Amino acid sequence: MDFFLYISHMTTKRNTLAGTKKGKSKSAKYFQENPEAKAKKDAYNTEYHSSPERKKYRVKLNKANRSAGTYGNKDGKDMSHGKGGLKKEGQKANRARNGKGNNKRTR
Repeated sequence: MDFFLYISHMTTKRNTLAGTKKGKSKSAKYFQENPEAKAKKDAYNTEYHSSPERKKYRVKLNKANRSAGTYGNKDGKDMSHGKGGLKKEGQKANRARNGKGNNKRTR
């Protein structure tokens, strides 16, 4: 394979949707209006996500996604943590399960 073709293939695995939308939630609007607070939050997130524990966790999930054949192909599937370990599940269901406002007991 030609080197430049290889490099162009590697860059297509990036998230093409990242940074394309403005958030509509209260917190998104707050951080848009308060750049100092956003900078503080980003600094915390950078430190948190660069810890060895988080790196190991990401490696585990990426490896599971690759072995399931869903990594980088935009099929809308994630690896979900369930009682029986990891399983393939739709991103919408997986990410919304513990989201804000999704707890039926408090409604």
